[in-house]
Amino acid sequence: MITKEEIQKLNHKYKAEIISHRHHLHAHPELSFKEKNTSLYIQKVLADHHISYTTGWCDTGVVALIGKGSKVIGLRADIDALPINENSDKTYASQNEGVMHACGHDVHTSSLLGAAIILKEKEEELPVTVKFIFQPGEEKLPGGASILIKEGVLKNPDIELIIGQHVHPELEVGKVGICGGPFMASADELHITVTGKGGHAAMPESCVDTIMVSAEIISALHKITGRYAPKEATLLTIGKINSTGGATNIIPDEVKMKGTFRAFNEDWRMQAHELIKQTAEGIALAHGAQCEMNIIKGYPYLHNNENLTEQIKKGIQEYIGIENTIDLQKRMTGEDFAFYSHLIPACFYRIGTGNVSKGITSGVHTSTFDVDEEVFAHSSGLMAWLALNV
Repeated sequence: MITKEEIQKLNHKYKAEIISHRHHLHAHPELSFKEKNTSLYIQKVLADHHISYTTGWCDTGVVALIGKGSKVIGLRADIDALPINENSDKTYASQNEGVMHACGHDVHTSSLLGAAIILKEKEEELPVTVKFIFQPGEEKLPGGASILIKEGVLKNPDIELIIGQHVHPELEVGKVGICGGPFMASADELHITVTGKGGHAAMPESCVDTIMVSAEIISALHKITGRYAPKEATLLTIGKINSTGGATNIIPDEVKMKGTFRAFNEDWRMQAHELIKQTAEGIALAHGAQCEMNIIKGYPYLHNNENLTEQIKKGIQEYIGIENTIDLQKRMTGEDFAFYSHLIPACFYRIGTGNVSKGITSGVHTSTFDVDEEVFAHSSGLMAWLALNV
């Protein structure tokens, strides 16, 4: 039986190497589905440690396999970056202009590499088989997870359960947060175009006021979530609106809007899509305008299997202490790990990376995001430990 102390000792042994991998990945970020050099780097690290792997998953994905046990555990990390200009004076700041690991995927990837390196050293003693999934395209629809699933990543050998880890700057380094049941919301895109007869703003009787129609649509759509939604949290936000033409005294012919719809119930999600479409088109029709509604389905809601989450929580408590294990609330952000969670038992937890005393407080998806690298004192070992204890 592999002990916690053995895993922690190996994590300490490889901590500096894991951090060096993080620095390289952070300095060379690549956008979703374009992670060619990231993939090659992952392959090199695996090969250097004599870990077998396959490539070509959604082109840039890499899947490694360690162990010969009949129970197969999946560990997943996303490898893509965001289109953000980094604002940092760190030596490992992004060298690719306009691209940045602003969501911590460099931490996820290097931590998973570390877990693979640790478990490779204990391969002959492993009671399970571990499949390490280095997944592209989490940040962009349709989500790399959905593509890998179609390509058979959960098969041959069949994964019994899957675990994912995500940075959490709101938590101080050394702590880990977890939430059972519905954890992260579904995320769909709303694209709305309202068209009508523009004209002079002082003569609205001769026009179809697309601005007014759009305002009424926005107001009505926001009421849908309060009036019709089930008890589960739900959200609708219009984040962008602009017109073709228009001025202080001109009513434009066309107004475009973009927004997001999020929920924790798949049945309600589909019902809401119809309500959103009917509401917008009905308001436009009543005012003599036309409305084109395009709802792009994104990721489903992420469900942390309750039984698995309890096991994971216990494992986290054993590894870093009860006092460092935090119960989190569900959140309206989305994550393509959700696709896995609707097929097999899954658990997605969040690892603290913030440090107020060091000024490391920036949130994800910001140009100043960074992590306290003390997270690597346990991030890889924790994943390895959990794979052995579920």
